[in-house]
Amino acid sequence: MSAKPTIVLIHGAFADAASWAPVTLELLNQGYTVLVPPVFNRSLIGDSAYIKSFVEQIDGPVVLAGHSYGGAVITVAGVAENVIGLVYVSGYALDEGESLGQLQGGFPDSPLAANLVYSPYPIEGADPGTDVSVKIEAFPEVFAAGVPTDTARVLAVGQRPLAAVAFSETAPVAAWKTKPSWGIVSSADHTINPDVERFGYKRAGARKVIELDAPHLVMQTNPVDVATFIIAAVDELG
Repeated sequence: MSAKPTIVLIHGAFADAASWAPVTLELLNQGYTVLVPPVFNRSLIGDSAYIKSFVEQIDGPVVLAGHSYGGAVITVAGVAENVIGLVYVSGYALDEGESLGQLQGGFPDSPLAANLVYSPYPIEGADPGTDVSVKIEAFPEVFAAGVPTDTARVLAVGQRPLAAVAFSETAPVAAWKTKPSWGIVSSADHTINPDVERFGYKRAGARKVIELDAPHLVMQTNPVDVATFIIAAVDELG
């Protein structure tokens, strides 16, 4: 490969690009080109189309890394021609024709399910939509376990909701069927059942899967491990 790929980090639900900040800094310090675009969390189809368009405007090869819901997004957006690899970080590796709800439904619920808040939001010219967020008081334990208390409190009040429709939309494609993939399982995850991660990565035929004794926000608690894993994937492609 003539040039290092650009590494594009995709955040998940109830978070934003800052959730990747410790990993972003690690990668930048090691000389990689890194981009961390926003995901609007309005719909799987719309979010994936936006990220695919974003990626297609990058000159040269791209490795996509997706955390949590971001894993579902890279599964669809990863069919962009210049994407050469997918790295799942505590993420959903959907199959073609499968939704988040269907994948999760095959496994016991995590503590997240009992700690969600549903709020209507207006859509011009259509019926109101529904935003899903995590109860602020439950956020530190359920979503940000292992993160310093003050940081978790700030993340809780600044979380980016996910539109409920994203749980039921099915993936029109699965990029892992034609692109190599890698996966990180957070074995202490209280947001996604770790078995969901294990199952998805195995089904995708991931080249390598590692398990970290880490919570859902593994990028915050184990940034060196995550960055090292992404770099290893990039090097394998090179």
